[in-house]
Amino acid sequence: QVQLVETGGGLVQAGGSLRVSCVASGRTDRIYAMGWFRQRSGKEREFVAAIGWSGASTRIADSVKGRFTISRVTATNTIVLHMSSLKPEDTAIYYCAEAFRGTPSENLSEYNLWGQGIQVTVSS
Repeated sequence: QVQLVETGGGLVQAGGSLRVSCVASGRTDRIYAMGWFRQRSGKEREFVAAIGWSGASTRIADSVKGRFTISRVTATNTIVLHMSSLKPEDTAIYYCAEAFRGTPSENLSEYNLWGQGIQVTVSS
């Protein structure tokens, strides 16, 4: 069993940068890929970024491409979402998730374990 805990987030002004991290613990040897999703108020959960567990492959949503990157810190089994040039529309609860397939995917149904979520608020 794998456990996921998100940290970071908070309040930032538009144009600023922020980082959210997700630490995986437990049977991390069984992780294939991880992803970040977000849910804005009144909206469905949407894909943001994903990374293969080796860190060799990544996928970024078009809506954040060029502003967000995803990386893995191998030593601590941590997935980090680096967010820059933030906009008020990036305000959301951000969730990390474990995929049951090895290819970083935008498909929410390919993720079977979710963290508790963490709030990111971008003020105008």
